[in-house]
Amino acid sequence: MRVLLVSDQESAYIWDYFDKKVFSDIDFILSCGDLSKSYLEFLATMVNAPLFYVPGNHDKSFVEDPPEGCTNIDRCLVTVNGLRILGIGGCRSPNSSIHQYTEKQMSRCTSKLGSAVKRFGGVDILLTHAPAFGLGDGKDLFHTGFECYVALLDKYQPKYHFYGHQHKNYSHEKPPENYKNTRLVNVFGYKILDI
Repeated sequence: MRVLLVSDQESAYIWDYFDKKVFSDIDFILSCGDLSKSYLEFLATMVNAPLFYVPGNHDKSFVEDPPEGCTNIDRCLVTVNGLRILGIGGCRSPNSSIHQYTEKQMSRCTSKLGSAVKRFGGVDILLTHAPAFGLGDGKDLFHTGFECYVALLDKYQPKYHFYGHQHKNYSHEKPPENYKNTRLVNVFGYKILDI
């Protein structure tokens, strides 16, 4: 199965030089947030594959005007081509706002999702905007990852954790590629991955 992953930065290669042949075998698209509505709609139309997204901290307008032809899976567990995907949007913040949460708020959110995960028999992919604490996150408060995501990785051990929010120029440190049995992927820009 082939997935197109996108997050945080719109690719000029995709926008300006779109080549349908490059994306002809994409089964579905996952977005980790902070991309424009028009970019997501373009991908869903031109790649001709279902697009699932979680909102980033800059996606406040999606509340009133979500991207058409795309599915918001924030705080949802869905099955796509047999894969169980848990989506959680937003980032860490000292104050609550749209798509910005304290650690306590996000911890309550992830606890509530536990019954859905149990019904589905686990998680194959954790799709978030922010990373987990200490696993590719930043040093400042808005880019520090969520500790409760580490608890999710420990408890459910998904095959993949796809996240965004961490632009490549934020740090020269190479983020970890694995945590226990989970492959960690900072999606920044775009990636095509065989699952």
